[in-house]
Order: sequence, then C-alpha cells, then structure tokens
Amino acid sequence: MASLDIRLKKVNKIYRDGDVVAGVVVVQSKGELQHQGVTLTMEGSVNLQLSAKSVGVFEAFYNSLKPIQLLFYPLEVAKPGKFPNGKTEIPFEVPLKPKPNKTLYETYHGVFVNIMYQLKVDMKRSLLSKDLSKQCEFIVEYKEPVQVEKIKPKPINFTISPETLTNLKEKEKVPKFKARGKLDSSTLCITKPLTGEIVIEQCEAAIKSIEIQLVRVETCGCAEGYAKDATEIQNIQIADGDVMRGISIPMFMIFPRLFTCPTLSTNNFKVEFEVNVVIIFHDDHLVTENFPVKLTRF
Repeated sequence: MASLDIRLKKVNKIYRDGDVVAGVVVVQSKGELQHQGVTLTMEGSVNLQLSAKSVGVFEAFYNSLKPIQLLFYPLEVAKPGKFPNGKTEIPFEVPLKPKPNKTLYETYHGVFVNIMYQLKVDMKRSLLSKDLSKQCEFIVEYKEPVQVEKIKPKPINFTISPETLTNLKEKEKVPKFKARGKLDSSTLCITKPLTGEIVIEQCEAAIKSIEIQLVRVETCGCAEGYAKDATEIQNIQIADGDVMRGISIPMFMIFPRLFTCPTLSTNNFKVEFEVNVVIIFHDDHLVTENFPVKLTRF
C-alpha cells in the first residue's frame, strides 16, 4: 500500500504572480516502495465551453474552444529508486510565472469559463504496479499595484414603477407601485460587500418578497462568433412579506470567493457581472431591475 499527497506551506493556498509556491510531496508506504521517478507539474489554464443552446449555432468554432494554457512548469522531484518504509517528505519550490505573452488571471469557477491553477504529482511504477498521482488546486489573485488608486464610488439611483418596465407584457399584469433606491456604487471591490437601499413608496398589491441576485455574464468565442450566457450565482432575500411603505430596506451582499473574480475582458472570453433587484408580488408575479456592475480587486 502506498499513497501520495501534496502539502503547501501556505494554509490559505493564495499566491500572486512572482511568488514561490513551496511545499512538500508526501509519500507514505508500507514496506519499501520501488518507483521509476516522481514528477511535479504546475499548470494554469482557462477552460471554455459552450452552453447546450449555443452548440448547434456555433459548430464552426466549437473546436476552437481549446483550453488556454497560462502556466506550465514540470519538475523532477525524485529520480527512479526506492522509498523507505513509512513517510517520506520531499520539499519543492516552484516560481509562479506565466508563459510568455500570457497573463495569470484570477482563479474563477464559472459555468462556461473556468480559470484554474493546480499542482499535480505523478509517480511512475513498474509494469505490475499501478502509477500513483495526486492533484492540489491553489488560488491565484492579482498583485497589488505599486500605486493603488482609491475606487471612487459611482452611486446608481433608481426608480422602479410600471412606467420604467421595458417588457410590455409585464406592464399589463403589474399592480400600480413605485419603488426607489440606490446602489452605493457600480464599481465594487471584490473583498467588500455590495451595499445600497430600497424604499417601497407605494404599492396597490401585497408584496411577497424583495430579493437581490448576483449574475455572471460569460462570453466565449472567436472571430466566427460569440456565445453569451447569463447565470445566477446567488440570491439573497432582503425583505419577507408585505413591507411597510416608506421604510428604507438595506441591501448587503458579500461576493463568494471562487464564483466571482475581477471583471475580465480578453479576445477569447469575458467574465462580467450584474445585480438584479427583484420585487415579487403576492400572486408570484415579479418585476426585475438590472444593473451591470464592475468588480475590481483593489
């Protein structure tokens, strides 16, 4: 019996361009373990995929959505030989540097865009024994610039009423109502919460719920065309039941770490974000106001 593991020195596994990723490869075995060499590979890539609705439409570039390799660094950590009985720790250090003309984007787990960095250790063994391997993901964040310009808040004041709705079918079904509010800024630091408020000034019908949704808009493509898909990341209820009129209801949303990243736009893909303010009436009819937002790291 034998096992492999990767342990990083940094407990939070967060690294930035230029850092050294250090840790140990742990080999555990009962009895002596013969092997044909141990290699460690550090990889970073952007994986793109099309949604089911886009596959037929974009057959032309379906094959061109190959992973974009940002980082590849192989390393031999042990030459062929034997490991003794018990536990063996092999230290390693790998510089975190992108391939030429590539950028280390932040780690991001999306639906159609995935930016992932990982270490993989492989142990080759003789024909009769099974090769061993182990993977470990680590997180990449942007480096703080030398001069950080403070983000100036760009507040968005809004009013929602039947007159502001763009969908004509909605207008006929919606009761008379008026809501006003504001988002404190449309440019947001990813480590700080989204804040704002909403006030229901008047409403003929009973309100069931008020919610704020965070939506990612992912675009994949190339010269032949682009596929754009919006998917919900999280939904937070900020009011339950028929709220009092004229009372300020606060908005507060923390951005989930792996499912958001600073807004990103490249030749092959984009990751953008939007916030929806949703008012649900008692008959389950709802109205939505949409706000594009820009996320930044600093």
